Amino acid sequence: MLTLEQKKKFVEEHVKLIDSYKLIGIVPLNSIPDRLLQSSRNSMRGEVKFITGKKSLLVRVLEGSKNGKELAKTLEGTSAIMLSNSNPFELYKKFAASTIKLAAKPSQIAPDDIHIASGETTLQPGQAVTELKSAGIDVKIDKGKVVIAKDKVLVPKGATITLAVAKALHTLDIMPFKASIEPRIMLSEGLKYTGEVFRINAESVSKDIIESFAQALAISYEGKLVNRYTIERFIANAYNEAMILGVEAKVPDTGIMEKLVENASLHANALSGKLNQ
Repeated sequence: MLTLEQKKKFVEEHVKLIDSYKLIGIVPLNSIPDRLLQSSRNSMRGEVKFITGKKSLLVRVLEGSKNGKELAKTLEGTSAIMLSNSNPFELYKKFAASTIKLAAKPSQIAPDDIHIASGETTLQPGQAVTELKSAGIDVKIDKGKVVIAKDKVLVPKGATITLAVAKALHTLDIMPFKASIEPRIMLSEGLKYTGEVFRINAESVSKDIIESFAQALAISYEGKLVNRYTIERFIANAYNEAMILGVEAKVPDTGIMEKLVENASLHANALSGKLNQ
């Protein structure tokens, strides 16, 4: 428990610290394992500084700073203030690369289908077999080794993980969950960066462009808007419609004569067939 003087000193020191950095960010820590936070601190030492403490103190630090006032309202739950002079996108990439796998716990919701692959395991017969069977996994003993008989989706995406399943996954050393530090927001040189911005990549941009182009093209066709992308289709449609009309009206014109002759030949053959009956 900090004394009043210690709290004042904490706020004053960190207000000065914040204003000495170009980038300020808010990092949620609610579901972040301590080992992940510590490893990130170690790997990014000298590039990133974290300020941790009670929410009320962190709010005062931000409100007292020149550059971080507008971030005070974004503090929720257990969070840390992140300081750096690096590029926001480069920082986000480094945080994303520090993802760690986590074991499943009872009552958690499966983020994706959890598959169990068939085949031999390194487990020894005994309690492990009981745990796997309790979770609904088909196992057998073959030449003194525990073997999973067939592939299975043990937990569908969105389903709740039971105690028995959590134990079985732990026994098989399957860790279906991931944890990573993901800044909620960063403020750098007057610009705000949120998670949605950081998740933009070449693949997502290409997909959005393709979908938007297809939608725009459909609207252009429907609205009879002529442009460099629709003109060929409009000309092709007009040509096909003119051909159909010309054939129906039996207009002896270039491009139609061949079709008229072909139709006349078909009719002649049909007539000849009837006469020969």
